[in-house]
Amino acid sequence: MNTAYIHPRTVITVQTLRDMKRKQDKIVSLTAYDATFARILDDAGVEVILVGDSLGMVIQGQSTTVPVTMDDMVYHSRMVARGCTHALLMVDMPFLSYTTPAQALTNAARLMQEGGAHAVKLEGGSMQAEVVHTLAKNGIPVCAHLGLQPQSIHKLGGYKVQGRGDDAREVLLDDAQILQDAGADMLLLECVPAELGSAITLAVEIPVIGIGAGVECDGQVLVLYDMLGITQGKTPKFSRNFLHGTSVQAAVSDYFQAVKAGTFPSAEHSFR
Repeated sequence: MNTAYIHPRTVITVQTLRDMKRKQDKIVSLTAYDATFARILDDAGVEVILVGDSLGMVIQGQSTTVPVTMDDMVYHSRMVARGCTHALLMVDMPFLSYTTPAQALTNAARLMQEGGAHAVKLEGGSMQAEVVHTLAKNGIPVCAHLGLQPQSIHKLGGYKVQGRGDDAREVLLDDAQILQDAGADMLLLECVPAELGSAITLAVEIPVIGIGAGVECDGQVLVLYDMLGITQGKTPKFSRNFLHGTSVQAAVSDYFQAVKAGTFPSAEHSFR
């Protein structure tokens, strides 16, 4: 008997994701930057397709995500939207595109109206509460991003695990609650100890999608090019090559099944 997870062919919304958290049904997410890959991910049942500002590094060849512009994000979002029929399409707000609530509202509206986004994602802790509240009250679904924040890489001094130590742990727990209370619909948690990823997931009612945050998060996301093993240079500890010389479609299917079954991420892909 085939016990592989069979995904429902329904349109995914933020309410769908809340229901999945409640039912402990793992949420599967991957990045995409064009219509062809978006269609492959959508057909595989991936619930959240993220147009990440990671495109600056894996598409444009930049050393960080900082140079990515709003025009870049709108363009790639529009391409991905053409290949996305079931997944929730989430799009990163790029560096310095949400410094004030008014600026954030204008730029988020562009991503939805011009780019076809269903939700936007922005980095930052409690200092972003007012921005999140403004977007939420205007009907824009928001995913907050805590832990390692690539747009702040020059301030952080490198790609380092965040949330180690009691004080840092409490800050992230508090930030997660504050952002939920401000109206965030989801939380992306990047590069934190697995125990903290579990604690935050239990502490909030909104879905928590992890990337290097342990297996206990409500879902997982990876950069597509990392997951396919085609990223040039060093890849993150929390990633895994699912391609194994087979087809791209098979690799996406393997990732989907591994997240659903809770076999990815394993201890070797997590931090302590």
